[in-house]
Amino acid sequence: NASVICLLDDDPSVLKGLGRLFSSVDLHAEKFSDPEEFLLYARTHRPAVALLDVFMPLMNGLKVQSQLRKISPSTRVIMFTGKVTYTALVRSAALNGGASAFFSKPFDDEELLTAVRLALTSAK
Repeated sequence: NASVICLLDDDPSVLKGLGRLFSSVDLHAEKFSDPEEFLLYARTHRPAVALLDVFMPLMNGLKVQSQLRKISPSTRVIMFTGKVTYTALVRSAALNGGASAFFSKPFDDEELLTAVRLALTSAK
């Protein structure tokens, strides 16, 4: 679906906050805390954009990104992390894996929305 945006983060407060941010600009996002549930959804819905947290307990975001590439190659991926220790290394791996943008938490709302809008435009 050309307008499906998916959020994947193990932190419910991040999902809630991003959901509110997108709603405030009339964008709807499907929210997931479980990587497997997200990947099952992606198999049938082919999201236009997926925002993925890097560090999650069940499966890290880089692995999710890799699996998503096989399931839905046209999905634009935006990665983010709250762990500053590995930011440069993870950013490099995410971008080399095809991510269109990478953010460190906390992120600037306008910058994130701009990246999502650009990803939506390029996904069409």
